[in-house]
Amino acid sequence: MNPREVAVAMTGASGIVYGLRLLECLLKAEVSVHLLVSSAAQTVVAMETDLRFPPRPRDLQRYLAAHFSVAPELLHCYSEIQWTAPLASGSHRIQSMVVCPCTVGAISAIARGANDNLIERAADVMLKEQRKLVLVPREAPFSVIHLENMLSLARLGAVILPANPGFYHQPRRVEDLVDFIVARVLDHLGVEQHLLARWGETAS
Repeated sequence: MNPREVAVAMTGASGIVYGLRLLECLLKAEVSVHLLVSSAAQTVVAMETDLRFPPRPRDLQRYLAAHFSVAPELLHCYSEIQWTAPLASGSHRIQSMVVCPCTVGAISAIARGANDNLIERAADVMLKEQRKLVLVPREAPFSVIHLENMLSLARLGAVILPANPGFYHQPRRVEDLVDFIVARVLDHLGVEQHLLARWGETAS
């Protein structure tokens, strides 16, 4: 059974296609998504795709619902400083959050408990409430500081899932590499997926 609600945050790391594909898969699975997009991520979207995200959350909701051909009610969008959003409090019932892609700056902020914007606050809530937090860093190489921050978060229960696709499924397109990572994220969220055959299984 798929979770009813998942929070998804996109930060300004390269690889925004991972976040977009994850968002699409969740919405197609009829999972209600609470979406947070940083201002830097807005810039990366324009640089790496043909999409142009509207700056206002309500407009972004309509834009993405139309783009993915899903009901607008499945998607809830918030600004970085929308402190009245449900995600800002542990009293909400959203049990899982993914930051994809996740900058090493965001990892640093989350590791030290910063609450300077809604993405950081929502991640902090997930940690303090001992809920599922998946971070998908896209950086190379990692410095010792980056690795220590990730180790600190892993010890707190976060899942560190770098955007490092495998090749045993013999990818033929860039989309196959993206789906490899998205499939692993969906597995951690408990969302059924058919993007990738599991090890020892034959692709359908």
